[in-house]
Amino acid sequence: MDITIVGAGLSGLTLALALAKAGLPSLLVDKINPYEALASKNDIRTTAISLSSRRLFTVLDVWQKIADSAYPIYDILVSEAGSSSTLHYDYRTIGSEPMGHIVNNSTLKESLLTQLENHSSFVSFVDNRSVIALEIKKEQVLLTLEGGKVIASKLVIAADGRNSRVRTLAEIRYTTLDYHQSAIVDTIQHSKRHHNVAYERFLPGGPLALLPLQENHSAMVWSERNAVAEKIANLDDEFFSLALKERLGDSRGILKSIGPRAVYPLAITIAQSGISKRLALIGDSFHCLHPIAGQGFNISVRDIAVIAEVIVDAARLGLDIGSIPVLEKYQRNRRIDIMSMGAATDLLTRLFSNDFIPLKRIRCFGLSAMNHIKPLKNITMLHAMGIISTLPRLLNGKEL
Repeated sequence: MDITIVGAGLSGLTLALALAKAGLPSLLVDKINPYEALASKNDIRTTAISLSSRRLFTVLDVWQKIADSAYPIYDILVSEAGSSSTLHYDYRTIGSEPMGHIVNNSTLKESLLTQLENHSSFVSFVDNRSVIALEIKKEQVLLTLEGGKVIASKLVIAADGRNSRVRTLAEIRYTTLDYHQSAIVDTIQHSKRHHNVAYERFLPGGPLALLPLQENHSAMVWSERNAVAEKIANLDDEFFSLALKERLGDSRGILKSIGPRAVYPLAITIAQSGISKRLALIGDSFHCLHPIAGQGFNISVRDIAVIAEVIVDAARLGLDIGSIPVLEKYQRNRRIDIMSMGAATDLLTRLFSNDFIPLKRIRCFGLSAMNHIKPLKNITMLHAMGIISTLPRLLNGKEL
């Protein structure tokens, strides 16, 4: 197999489908069976899908299957605890399209697997096997799996998450910033309708976001210091709802935690290089950012759109898809976006996750000023929608 993708999460499945639609076969390797992982219903997370990411999933015939269960975000309202300053992003100022949609991870994964079944001649699976060794030769990469099976490929793409085994075996260095925070994830029922407005409130321990689901329900992502997060997450539903109400006020009316509830550690991890000889990183293997900007998976989708285009174009020209000159095109295209988003999320996390009075005043002034500087506000809105300078074909809604 010319292309092996390690990791059958959202990023790995999306890339395999993009390549299959363009007629390039790939092998997906994962330590668990993706169908069994889906059936376990352990992943209760939701994902924000930007406008450009939606275009990609439309080209892949995925969006058409999940559109009815995707919840649009028309506006975003940002506020600071203890301040009347707000920042209001209104989709109508830049067009008629929603700023994004909220999708359940399990819904998206199920649709991706269904579409891959429709392209089964271009996709193979090896599951319940971990990668234990990697050897890069002149013209191929040898992956050794548990049990001794060896896979030879021209190109290996690591999509195996923030603790990427492939990245470690390839000796690609990475930088990690631990904020000693965790994200509490829950589904909240509220008496007031959300009107498809996403709400983010900055608190001393970290941001708290409510993302619109079906009417009177929102997905909650509440970032807090580790010790505090564990205590809050372990409260019974009544006291949890009271703690949430204390921080949100009356913006959503009567609140009720309907779960299930989970806690995930937060940190920034960025690889120092996204490529090596015959190897590339995508998604969380390449970069794992704080959810403060709500762009984590959309950055991964941009990885996928770029590397799929680079690989497909190289294959059509008869070039070696695993060569450094080909992979450097991917690296050059993605580096600035990843580093700038990493720096921005790090700055926002440090700026908004403390109660230092001078910084608090700066934050309040900044929110108010941003709200009144329309050109700057529109630029940040377009970036949140994934409408940045030069987009690869898939993010423009075009086939490869």
